[in-house]
Amino acid sequence: MSDSSTLPPARLHPEAELARDALSTPLLSRAVRLARWAGADTRVDAGGALAEEQLPAAAEALGLTGGDAPAQASEAWRVAVDAGLVEVADEEAGTVTAGEELSRITGGSPRDVLGVWLAALESVLADASVPDLGSLIDAMAEGEGELDLSAVDWDPEAEAEFLDGVLANLYLLTVGEDAPGDAPVPLPALAASVLVPDGMEEPSNAVLERVSEAMMKLDDQFRLLEPVGLVAYRPVDEELMSDTGEEPAPPVDDTDVARYGMVRLTPLGLYGLRARLLEAGFDAPAVGDLADKGADALLDGTAAFPPGAAHAETEHWLARREPLAAARELLAAARGTDAGAPLRRLRCQQALALVGAEAEPALREVLGDPELGGLARVWLTEHGAGDVPAPSEAMIFWLTVDTVAAQLAAEGNSEELRALVEGLAAQHSGFFDTAWRVDHPATADVLEAMGRLHPDKKVAKEARKAAFKARSQQGG
Repeated sequence: MSDSSTLPPARLHPEAELARDALSTPLLSRAVRLARWAGADTRVDAGGALAEEQLPAAAEALGLTGGDAPAQASEAWRVAVDAGLVEVADEEAGTVTAGEELSRITGGSPRDVLGVWLAALESVLADASVPDLGSLIDAMAEGEGELDLSAVDWDPEAEAEFLDGVLANLYLLTVGEDAPGDAPVPLPALAASVLVPDGMEEPSNAVLERVSEAMMKLDDQFRLLEPVGLVAYRPVDEELMSDTGEEPAPPVDDTDVARYGMVRLTPLGLYGLRARLLEAGFDAPAVGDLADKGADALLDGTAAFPPGAAHAETEHWLARREPLAAARELLAAARGTDAGAPLRRLRCQQALALVGAEAEPALREVLGDPELGGLARVWLTEHGAGDVPAPSEAMIFWLTVDTVAAQLAAEGNSEELRALVEGLAAQHSGFFDTAWRVDHPATADVLEAMGRLHPDKKVAKEARKAAFKARSQQGG
């Protein structure tokens, strides 16, 4: 994805709900408790980490037990520092004070709370890209105290880029029109989505080996990312690990795929990844973004949305407006002869279907409009209105070209459009003799598409000839 990519719109939960989720995540809740526990006698080392002799008390304050309790307390402290919940005023003296962000947890808005959580998330993501500490220590020993990154095969930028790519794909799988909803994604499939080249039907052994290695790396990373609330994760079954420590081969069928790890982006995680994508310059819309904007922004903004997302966004927009006024605004915004106008009119038609009978006066007002008259007649007829004037042949053909142009823009060469093209040619024996004369900016493009899509070679040839005539007419 480039930074100019437009992603499918995310359906976010309300910020108040997400803020409650953030406060209940194990890592942030521990970080907050440690920030409140810290006092004048709290000591840190030169790097701002909690002094080793303080870790047992910190673990006790968090109610942590077991051998990994000190490590968990240390991690929570690091998040508290990174998220601004505590401040190390003098690292040499080890003076600790409450951070500015701590007051936002209890006295701030839901967005303030989410801002603190996002800082905690960045801290954990940075940790997730670092290899095992033991390997780094061994590498330093081998290098006589100097850290040799090549000794542990660690490229910080490449590691961060790989994890970002995996999370971006998980985001796409979550927000896409065909997304599995709350169903988790198998870890092998997620790793393969980043590593298997496009167009490779059967991955090579070398690629499969890379996928297996990536699965084990992701298994460690998702175990780190679950406590901050980014994902819900079912780890790789430890029984799949061989005694030699080699990575397990990817599953060959779906029967035991869950044993190889399953991951799902949480609603809070969806919010977090969208915020990171926006920060990186991506166009990552969310359903509801256009609710307070004009009809022109709605029709243009939903032009590239999948049908379900466009429907949801339009419902948000209509909910804030009086039906008749909304219908008039939509119709006014649907006018135009630019390349995006046909798709705007299609989105307008879909929006008016949600308004209901109260829109009728607005539709009657545009019956004589050359761009909207055909659309208005269709709407009025579908809603059982009486006294609807019959359209002229010119209006029928103009509306036909406009409709096909909109479908081309929305779906490309889809099966639905192919069926529409076949139906149009079959219904009217002299369709192409008339169609090329239609005074619509997209006439030639539509006829070329019909020639490309129609399965009958003779009909396709007629369409191409008609497209040539249309282009000649436009040129003249």
